[in-house]
Amino acid sequence: MNTRTAPDENYAREIQELFCCGKGPDSLYTEADVKAAARVLTGWRNNNTTMTSYFDATRHDTTPKAFSSFYNNTVIAGRTGATAGDIELDEMLNMIFNVQEVAKYICRRIYRWFVYYDIDASVETNIITPLANIFRSNNYEIKPVLQALLQSEHFFDTLSRGCQIKSPVDLVVGMCREFNIQFPPSTDYVTNYAHWNYMVTWVSNMQQNIGDPPDVSGWKAYYQEPQFYQIWINSDTLPKRNQFTDTMIVSGYSFGGKRIQIDGIAFARTLSNPADPNVLINELTALMFRLDISDASKAQLKRDILLSGQTSDHYWTDAWNLFISTPSNTANATTVRNKVRDLIKYLMNLAEYQLA
Repeated sequence: MNTRTAPDENYAREIQELFCCGKGPDSLYTEADVKAAARVLTGWRNNNTTMTSYFDATRHDTTPKAFSSFYNNTVIAGRTGATAGDIELDEMLNMIFNVQEVAKYICRRIYRWFVYYDIDASVETNIITPLANIFRSNNYEIKPVLQALLQSEHFFDTLSRGCQIKSPVDLVVGMCREFNIQFPPSTDYVTNYAHWNYMVTWVSNMQQNIGDPPDVSGWKAYYQEPQFYQIWINSDTLPKRNQFTDTMIVSGYSFGGKRIQIDGIAFARTLSNPADPNVLINELTALMFRLDISDASKAQLKRDILLSGQTSDHYWTDAWNLFISTPSNTANATTVRNKVRDLIKYLMNLAEYQLA
């Protein structure tokens, strides 16, 4: 709909505000820049059959397009003919990417995705600006930026751990992976589709409908100041997160006679010494949490869940060892399975499990 007689500013605005320059204090493009960019883009159309773009020179604005001092007062000459669209578009993109703020804005987005949303003056100076310089010197290749960030001491700093809230996808897919939930063979696509659709439904109920973000900006948790990731947690979504993990450890989900479920005993067997209640709890929390819980909390969990109020660790040790040596002892096996289930269930309900 963007034509020389009626320029449409929608994409011209989004390419600057959402994708390249952002709307921070140093992103000083003007409303006139939006209008000029819209005129550069006049004539570009979509082929809804082939899903490709093409240029219609008869719809293109052939007059000069002047931009503000933010873009170094660049003037893109108006052109005619079939190549006008490509030439003017290339010039506009080069003009945009010659602005230092573009590299900084994209590096801030990367930082907020992988590290933390709070970018103070120190992070801006010591992390964002050097990353932006790497970005520009590598002709806007993303890989060198990621390599520098993900190999940095800052990325591995203890203060960078557990400072994000898991997105619904992180929570659901991450849980399946960390507990090695067994899905049917890939050849059983009907059952797998049902199981995957079950996971997608939970993710959607937690307010991240995959493939259908709320608007062109995406999900607000990735960009909306000042809350950012905190938006994932509210009075509706937190109970649903706990309901999901409760379901997956207690009963699982069945389709076509095949069940997906957390196997607490199988997971406990992968640990170094599940017969020792202290080791069991320490290794579970180390695997499940980015930030550890206190020794007092661990002692309370051990006493209330694994020891059933007893004072001696031998209560759990004897039960586990009997379960391993004599699994046919139904009463003991049920007790051990239920205690491991209840322990994992409780840990997944703690706030620490929501942190990435």
